[in-house]
Amino acid sequence: MIKACIILADGFEEVEAITPIDYLRRAGFDLTVAGLTGTAVTGAHGIALHCDRSLASLDCGSFDVIILPGGLKGAEALAADSRVRLAVRDQLDQGRHVAAICAAPALVLGKACGVLHGRRYTCFPGMEREVPAGGHYTGEAATVDGRLITGAGPACAQTFALTIVAELADQAAADKLATSLLVNLARQG
Repeated sequence: MIKACIILADGFEEVEAITPIDYLRRAGFDLTVAGLTGTAVTGAHGIALHCDRSLASLDCGSFDVIILPGGLKGAEALAADSRVRLAVRDQLDQGRHVAAICAAPALVLGKACGVLHGRRYTCFPGMEREVPAGGHYTGEAATVDGRLITGAGPACAQTFALTIVAELADQAAADKLATSLLVNLARQG
């Protein structure tokens, strides 16, 4: 079973957290929702969540993928936390996946961790200015570069989550999930 962890800090963007949580669990991932400072977190729009665990209680090296949602305040808190920075670097150094969306690719992966140099990535438009020189901003809804998966923002959360499923499970699993969720019908809209 694929093990995933999404780390939430107060101020996280709710859509960018709930969509991957829901989609990955539907796809059969063993997903842990971790709170940065405890098990109670509140999103950027006042939605309160109870996390499965606190980050302090986890061995971050036990996950196949670590997921970081955006929301400016939440991404800033993730970037400022040494445990998150260490977990991101360790994941990539050990050949495991990191997925980040919205402000998190720029603030956490680029600015705080310095792991975007020479890599393709996407993020919330305008946030790419926060990334030190050397990264290649795509402006896509979701971008994959090796073990790094990035997403642009709230409306791209579905594409981001399906990309995580495709990369860690396989494309057939992502397609099956998308079909069950009526993704093609919604895109006809």
